[in-house]
Amino acid sequence: MIKAKGYAAHNAKALLVPFHFERKEPAINDLLIDILYCGICHADIHQSKNEYGGTRYPLVPGHEIVGRVRTTGDQVTKFKAGDLVGVGYFIDSCKHCSSCEEGEEQYCENGITPTQNGRLQDGSITKGGYSDSIVVNEKYVLKVSETLDPSGVAPLLCAGITAYSPIKYWNIGKGHKVAVVGLGGLGHMAVKFAASFGAEVTVLSGSPPKKESALTLGAQHFILISNVEEMKKAASSFDFLIDTVSAMHDYNGYLGLLKKQGTMILLGVPPEASQLAAYQLISKRRKITGSLIGSIAETQEMLDYCAEKNITAEIEIISPNYINEAFERTLKGDVHHRFVIDLKKI
Repeated sequence: MIKAKGYAAHNAKALLVPFHFERKEPAINDLLIDILYCGICHADIHQSKNEYGGTRYPLVPGHEIVGRVRTTGDQVTKFKAGDLVGVGYFIDSCKHCSSCEEGEEQYCENGITPTQNGRLQDGSITKGGYSDSIVVNEKYVLKVSETLDPSGVAPLLCAGITAYSPIKYWNIGKGHKVAVVGLGGLGHMAVKFAASFGAEVTVLSGSPPKKESALTLGAQHFILISNVEEMKKAASSFDFLIDTVSAMHDYNGYLGLLKKQGTMILLGVPPEASQLAAYQLISKRRKITGSLIGSIAETQEMLDYCAEKNITAEIEIISPNYINEAFERTLKGDVHHRFVIDLKKI
């Protein structure tokens, strides 16, 4: 076994504290990765507080991981020691269901194994990236370009691919008017990608100071959602609306902003179910749908695209001993735009 150290929550009300544990030795197809950086995702917070239910403690969160390969199993073919790599939301899937065979492992019909709080075949629970190392099968590891800042790459492994995947799936680009709700970790990546693909982007936010940031990131317009007149003017004007908010909010107020046959794409996961007014959909044949991360192949495609276009996340780097304060600030929306933990300092 490999000795590891990280930060863990021991119950739903506990702060994250230093935690020593063990990782398994790499199997023949595994990589042992020394973690350099890990982003803080809203899901980490919800799961630490057991807001989704089913959290197994002690929980070591983290699924936006960038690190370097320390050692490889004997049959590893894609990577070698020293390679810069990434690990995202999941580290295993069944490999034989229709989704896995179609190359969309994220929708595995038998359930993916999340990087944090997932159950492995031996019954043990996965421990995530708020730690100094991790062992992962090479099939679920991504290549990261040395040309990109690795700290800014970390959030691409969840926030980035979660925004990229639906934009690619619905072919969002030139000729489309797109509204992005929220400008946090997910939202700012949705703005960057939609703008990069040529769409006309509007950010909808409840925070006036975020206007400057939205325009800097590539949005052409900004609407303050509390401005009733501006919201009225925007009615029936968007082809797509990408909702990235993970806090409780009313979807119905945004559906009216879509054109006939417009599509609202849900990316954020609020801890409680929201009510939906059917007439907002029926009246203009609008659609509401969702999207979950991306496949391994699509995530690699995104990372390669980001290397080509020099796209990374906007981040604040923190030390591990600041994780609890970062959780609180994330919940308040007080972050630009993603916290990333420097695990070299653990």
